[in-house]
Amino acid sequence: MSHDAPTDTGAEGALRAALDEIEPLDADAMAVAAARIDLLTKPPGSLGRLEVLAIQLAGITGRPDARVDARAIIVAAADHGVARQGVSAYPAEVTAQMVANFVACGAAINALAGSVGARVVVVDTGVAGAIPPVTPDPKRGGTLISARIRPGTADMTDGPAMTRNEALTAIATGRRVVTALRGDGIGLDLVGIGEMGIGNTTAASALAAVFTGTPVEAVTGHGTGIDDAGRIRKIAVIETALARNRPDPADPLGVLAAVGGLEIAVLVGVIVEAALQGVPVVLDGFISGSAALVAVALEPRLGPRLIAGHRSTEPGHRVILQHLGLVPILELDLRLGEASGAALAMAVIVAAVAMRDEMASFDSAGIAGPT
Repeated sequence: MSHDAPTDTGAEGALRAALDEIEPLDADAMAVAAARIDLLTKPPGSLGRLEVLAIQLAGITGRPDARVDARAIIVAAADHGVARQGVSAYPAEVTAQMVANFVACGAAINALAGSVGARVVVVDTGVAGAIPPVTPDPKRGGTLISARIRPGTADMTDGPAMTRNEALTAIATGRRVVTALRGDGIGLDLVGIGEMGIGNTTAASALAAVFTGTPVEAVTGHGTGIDDAGRIRKIAVIETALARNRPDPADPLGVLAAVGGLEIAVLVGVIVEAALQGVPVVLDGFISGSAALVAVALEPRLGPRLIAGHRSTEPGHRVILQHLGLVPILELDLRLGEASGAALAMAVIVAAVAMRDEMASFDSAGIAGPT
């Protein structure tokens, strides 16, 4: 197990109390939604996953008529000390530069989120450098929340990436962001989560190896595009970090602090608070999947409340989805991050709600139903 600063038992106790409030999916709401869908002018089950999604939305929200009108993408950003080990094809300063790009509405996630009517909220929880000044487009630009805990994590090959208290603070930040969005006058019915942080596939691979019990080599890919030699070096770096920190999967917070990331911890907090407030969470790819691993290890009842937006080309992502028992909506060979896959999947979720609400029933259409 990792060794760090004394634990803030108050913060940890508050998190545990919140997790204890997570409930199973609302079976009654799901039954009502399923019965309604079976009355629509189609053979039962013929719209496949659209029907499953509409029923899952009912279970998550407790409403058979769950709305998804107020949509947002939360992109958590932070740097990683392990990046100095040469595990990425890009320099660390790209994290700050890309945060500016998000705010200026020049990134892929801005375009994709805009296509599904979702606002983009960027949370700087540990970017190492200054964010370059930009002039946001007031109509299209992303919102930046400054919540920097420290300028990036420590190098996990030398010891824990962060203290347990820092991990708890980042989780609390994610929870506060969800609460703020719910109460800001626009609301939040559906949230997609993604990230930005050079070196974060290394952290995600470490988390995946610990929580799924899979060898590091099997959950480690080429990340931002490193070559085969770089991947071999990356595997060795992760194995060194795991040997140095000896994270215990029975202590999810300890694992997160030892080999995780500040942005990953923020996403854990988003998952927790969204579940408490009945908001469906759409996961992006490998990094947000690693946050889901932490969250579900903390409280297994969170698992059924998650929607896998897509399956990325990162080998570890497939392992994570299998471990969590999640079936992705899309498979488009994406490996960008930024919540790009989550935004694309939102279009399918919106379609599932339209199917539920806009199709006629056999009775209303005057069509003979199945015999």
